[in-house]
Amino acid sequence: MGKPKVASDWLAGCSGCHMSLLDIDERIVDLVKLVDLRATPITDLKHPDESGVDVGILEGGINNSTNEAVAKMMRKRCKILVSLGDCAVFGGVPAMRNFFTLEESLRRAYVETESTDSEGKIPSDPELCKPQRVQAVHEVVPVDIFVPGCPPDADIIYYVLSELAQGRIPDMTKKNLMWN
Repeated sequence: MGKPKVASDWLAGCSGCHMSLLDIDERIVDLVKLVDLRATPITDLKHPDESGVDVGILEGGINNSTNEAVAKMMRKRCKILVSLGDCAVFGGVPAMRNFFTLEESLRRAYVETESTDSEGKIPSDPELCKPQRVQAVHEVVPVDIFVPGCPPDADIIYYVLSELAQGRIPDMTKKNLMWN
């Protein structure tokens, strides 16, 4: 049997979880000996294989129809789906938007921010006109493994991925989520 195929993508978030994945440093070489790293935001391939992958990893919450489509595609194409980071697990910082109307959020983001120039205006984009509450991944598709953290520690990510690469479901109890 070949190495398990792994794909990942990011949704509404800061991409910090993928940065934390890269923070496993030289252990990434050990990891790619165990897995076939397929589509990720940090590789040339951008979509999981149509024939499917063994492990799919999603970072970020779901805040628009594009994020929803990506989550549904990943769920359809993977055997095990991992929610990586607080945004994927709980909605995280992007879910703070849920306390405001879409109009208030867009006005603050594009017109009122301190970094906006004097001509600040809300972009005309169909994705911005579809009010959607920010959701955790499991609110849209079934999730098999939850890895909290903002971002999760690189050691935790390495532990989860190395366990999955060896065909084991990681033990996500407190003792394995606490690293020194």
